[in-house]
Amino acid sequence: MNRKFATLSAVAALAFTLNTPAAMAADFKPESPECIAPSNPGGGWDFICRTTAKFLFDLGKIDDSMQVTNMSGGGGGVAFAHVTKERNDDNALIVAASMSTSARIAQGIYEDASKEDVHWLATFGAEYGAIAVPKDSEFQTLNDMMDAILKDPRSVGIAGGSSVGSYDHIKPMLVAQAAGLEDVTKLKYVSFSGGGEAMTGLLSGSVEALSGDFSEMLGFLESGDIRIIGILAPERLENFPDIPTAKEQGYDVVGANWRGLYMPAGASDEAKEFWKAAIMEMTEDEGFQASLEAAAIAPFNNFGDDMDTFVAGTIDDVTKLSKEIGIIQ
Repeated sequence: MNRKFATLSAVAALAFTLNTPAAMAADFKPESPECIAPSNPGGGWDFICRTTAKFLFDLGKIDDSMQVTNMSGGGGGVAFAHVTKERNDDNALIVAASMSTSARIAQGIYEDASKEDVHWLATFGAEYGAIAVPKDSEFQTLNDMMDAILKDPRSVGIAGGSSVGSYDHIKPMLVAQAAGLEDVTKLKYVSFSGGGEAMTGLLSGSVEALSGDFSEMLGFLESGDIRIIGILAPERLENFPDIPTAKEQGYDVVGANWRGLYMPAGASDEAKEFWKAAIMEMTEDEGFQASLEAAAIAPFNNFGDDMDTFVAGTIDDVTKLSKEIGIIQ
């Protein structure tokens, strides 16, 4: 090979390498980083943002403390619209996401929304749903509650931290369907703006039960304020063997909720690569893994193309399920 041509080729190759998103991301740092939790404080989305903010700063992935903004409404729809319509090119913004996010897109609740409207960054955990009652509830078991619902579906108010049709709503509908309730849309679901408010509703007596994720209930379980009468897991949790599953009580329902993040679709390639790499490194940290374990959240990692494929699959699954139980036609 001509020596001069070989030298020029090497220079060109080096220039290409230095201009890939991964290389350019090495020099990128977000200014005034922000995480939007699409709910009021105290719920699962809030947990995602605050945990991410802490560990990214502690690990030195961001230079400034991350602002956590609580933006409730529409089961995440207010935050989704804010990002897509007002901040589509914001390189410093990430947003908490979960199964409810893909559920709302599947059901068309986010106006004219599709999964391509945002850039899906990652999932980093999954946990099982649970049904809880106050410590002094008349319902000692999930069977007791389902018996009351079968007699009168409107007699048991079930709180959830997101809007009608969300995954918090779908979970008790699936249990009621398994119990033999023919029209599960008659179930009395009471929507709150986040898991924290839903728990307040339960403890104040305004509802009889709570549908949510296990991590949202853990502190109140340990304090003795509530009892969990059914967890939607295939088997009892290793660290909480006293909590019965819905399955062992006769309801073949398993409900897992993923936790993760998305960001504006119009952000730069460098920003997208930076956030993906930073979150991947965060998930490998032992302290972060311990924080998930303490909240009974199992590692569940998807990044890049895998994340996009995963979200597409969950949207398809929820669309089918929502049609089966009458949420959408």
